[in-house]
Formats: sequence, structure tokens, C-alpha cells
Amino acid sequence: MERLQKVLAHAGVASRRASEELIRQGRVQVNGQVVTQMGTQVDPAQDEIRVDGHPLPLAESHVYVMLNKPQGYLSTTRDPHGRPTVLDLLTVEARIYPVGRLDVDSEGLLLLTNDGALTQRLTHPRYAHEKEYWVLVDGRPNAQALRRLQRGVEVEGERLQADEVTVLRGSHWRREPVVNGTWLKVILHQGRKRQVRRMCAAVGHPVQRLIRVRFGPLRLGRLEPGQWRHLSHSEVIALRKEGLTKAHEKAVPKS
Repeated sequence: MERLQKVLAHAGVASRRASEELIRQGRVQVNGQVVTQMGTQVDPAQDEIRVDGHPLPLAESHVYVMLNKPQGYLSTTRDPHGRPTVLDLLTVEARIYPVGRLDVDSEGLLLLTNDGALTQRLTHPRYAHEKEYWVLVDGRPNAQALRRLQRGVEVEGERLQADEVTVLRGSHWRREPVVNGTWLKVILHQGRKRQVRRMCAAVGHPVQRLIRVRFGPLRLGRLEPGQWRHLSHSEVIALRKEGLTKAHEKAVPKS
């Protein structure tokens, strides 16, 4: 949902201030009803919005893609040095952009879209969406090392902390057997640069491999490295709900 005056401005009807004046003058209808209240929330994908009886110009259709990013690809749209980017793996006509980033050496779930409003809600640091990683580290971390990761470690003046760190046990189709390493499940809300790698190195267990398997409500599932797919309708709804919920949680002070 977005404010009506913002939707009008984005559609090119008028500037934000001029759009507010159109609303005050009773020249805007939503689903057949005249709207004069400022700040009215609308969904441009579902609500019928008219100005002086004329429908808004159709907005660009939103596209949502989940990619299993392999190692060696940059999470950018282009690279001045000619290195491969995640867009090289896609065959999507729409111009879409990565939502956040994964390091060039990291793998896993990467969301790409042309929905700018949703991207802002999902990437702004204040909203802190939950992310889950499967991490192969050197050696076998003991209980003390795992507690340190959850309590937080100081790295280069930053306090880095995970919400949950557990050892992954049993077999799984995506985890190969290792001789001198341990697979960890790491869940966190923070999104600092190379955070998981820096945290694990700080407790003496450098990362060999890092795979993001979940971002908010989205799960990577059985998508193979380099493969991609469009999100389902239910996944898009869940993602939008996640963005709005987190925004509301930050906007309303806790009592």
C-alpha cells in the first residue's frame, strides 16, 4: 500500500504537492469514490484510480525473480572490469535489479525485481529482515565459540551478532561431506558488510563456503546454482507483507 499522492506523482500526473492539491479539490476517485483525505492508502495494482474521470497511465509491470547465485558472480547490474554479474544468468526482458547483495564468493538466494518501493523496504537497515545462511567453516567450533557468535563479537569497531547459530547435523542434498570443517546454520537480522565471514574468522573458524538459504519468508528450496525462477503470487504477497510489517514495527514505538 502507498499514499495516494505518491502514486499520482509516480504515475506522472503531477508533482507530489500538485497531486495533494488535486486530492483536496475532489478531482481524484478511488474505486468510484471521491477521495479528499490526505494520506489515503491505495494499492495501484488493485485499486482503480482516476483523475478528472481519466484512469492513471498503466505502471510498469513488476517482476520478481529468485536466483540461486553461484560463486564468482557479482550482485550488480554491470561491472566496469567486465567481470560476470548475476544478470548474465537471467533471460528476463524487464530491467530488474538485485535486492541487496551477496559477496562474489558467496552463494544462494538473491532476489531481483523492478519494484522500487519494495526494494527500499527490504534493504533499508532500519527494517532488519531475517536471513538464514548455511556456512561451512574450518575446524569444529566448540560451544564457547557458538555462544560468542550469538552474544556478539567486536570486529574493527563494529559489534557483530547473530540471532541463532547451530551445528547442522545429518545429510542434506546441498551439503557435501567435509573432512576438516563444520556446517553451521546462522540466522541474523543485521546486514553488515561480509558479516558472517568476519564473525566466524573472529572466533577462529574462517568460512570456506557460505550459502544464503532464506531471506524473510522466501526459501531457496531445491533451486540449483545458476538457476532462477519467478516468484509465485503467494510468495510476492508474503514478501510485501514482510516489508510492510517490518516498516510498521519500526514506526510504532514499543510501550
